[in-house]
Amino acid sequence: MRIESYNFGVIKVDGVEYISDLIIFCDLVKPNWWRKQGHRLDIEDIRDVIDFKPELLIIGKGESEMMDIPASTIEGLRTAGIKVIAENTTQACKIFNEQFKKGKKVAGAFHITC
Repeated sequence: MRIESYNFGVIKVDGVEYISDLIIFCDLVKPNWWRKQGHRLDIEDIRDVIDFKPELLIIGKGESEMMDIPASTIEGLRTAGIKVIAENTTQACKIFNEQFKKGKKVAGAFHITC
């Protein structure tokens, strides 16, 4: 999986444009990703990621980093053995591509607007 481009509200992955938040696994895109509380990422919102067991989860918090990630979510991921990098979505896309290219088992959860 490769993120080809990201602009506010649109992300292009392997030739397909998405206009909603999404989760990217090594070989699968889960579009239309919604959280129980829109601008908050709780552990329940990423159960699929935990089940996938990546070594690294890249989180795109939105272009203006409006998505809040409580410490309990980070701790839950670390307890599951998953390292976390959370950045604005532009930077998170770059990091995802770099880590995927290095052959890491990586997942990405991207809020693509604010």
